[in-house]
Amino acid sequence: MTQLVGTVPAPSVHADLHSEFGARPGDPDDRHRSPVIKVVDIAWLEFEKQNLADAERFARDFGFTVANRTADRLELRGTWAGAPCVLIRRARRSRFVGPAYRAESTADLTTLAEATGTRVHSLGDLGGSVVDLVDPSGQSVRVVADLFDLPSLPDQEPLTVNAGGKVARFNAIQRPPRAPARVQRLGHVVIESPRFREALHWYQSVLGFIVSDFQFFPGQRDRGPTMAFMRCDRGADAADHHTLAMTLGPRARYVHSAYQVADLDAVAAGGAYLADRGYHHAWGMGRHIQGSQIFDYWRDPDKFMVEHYADGDVFDNSVTAGWAPMTASGLSQWGPPVTRDFLGANPDPDLVKGILNGLRDDNEFDIHRLLGLLKVARS
Repeated sequence: MTQLVGTVPAPSVHADLHSEFGARPGDPDDRHRSPVIKVVDIAWLEFEKQNLADAERFARDFGFTVANRTADRLELRGTWAGAPCVLIRRARRSRFVGPAYRAESTADLTTLAEATGTRVHSLGDLGGSVVDLVDPSGQSVRVVADLFDLPSLPDQEPLTVNAGGKVARFNAIQRPPRAPARVQRLGHVVIESPRFREALHWYQSVLGFIVSDFQFFPGQRDRGPTMAFMRCDRGADAADHHTLAMTLGPRARYVHSAYQVADLDAVAAGGAYLADRGYHHAWGMGRHIQGSQIFDYWRDPDKFMVEHYADGDVFDNSVTAGWAPMTASGLSQWGPPVTRDFLGANPDPDLVKGILNGLRDDNEFDIHRLLGLLKVARS
């Protein structure tokens, strides 16, 4: 449960750790006391796409390894042992289908199915079992266990760096190639929800996620959070600062997904390789504040945003949630100014339609939240 620190936010431990302020009385808790289960990681993301040839070409240039390819299916993996991290099916239109999270065991899946009125069924070629759910935003969510994990592949080694006055590289030069960064694993997915508070409670109470950081729209602290960076509860073991990040917005939609690579040079040289091949650069390079990772964002041929990252924060379950305003300038510690593309603020008929529909629907995205969102882009 989030620690209450008085009527005025106090720096406490957060000033020296990851956020200037902690929670106030009445704020939503950063975790549920007794969730149905606690997922331990993200397993994969599922997409449907019209052109698998274009999807495969970008995937290889981005740094994925193709694990399996048929006329109607493409499975992409990283170098680390585990399941494929992206599954793509051929379809008439391109869309994000949903994420799959890994449960600790099939017994957890049975518990989950009983609590949600669903059932456990086989995953077929991927091995193991799955429970299919839908979150309060209407987003499909799969929970899987006992998968057929693929063996590890040769990894991209981080460069040996002379730093801090210590010489680790002597009589040797540094020449990282302009080549695809080797994706190691899927790190996280970011989604937008017009039912943020309801969805937040669902992910905490059903899947056991813990919030690492809350953010709120400028001037709307008293109205509560509008973004949550959520990690898996692995007890005393390290977990990524966020496996799932969720933000309030007018539409239920995919925002981006992030894939870990070896180090800063892998991010930079991999980005140079993508730029040489004419892919659309969305934003970067830089270092984030929430999560601290070095980042670089790209658009694939279907305009889905994907991120190379390295050196992200990891927390155990003793760390409570930090609180901070959501601002454009607060997205990075260093790097170029954030782009309209990354913020999703480029003029787009679908965006305007989504905002109008969101304002008409019965959800949390009202005119005051719209004004707060517009202030984020200017702050």
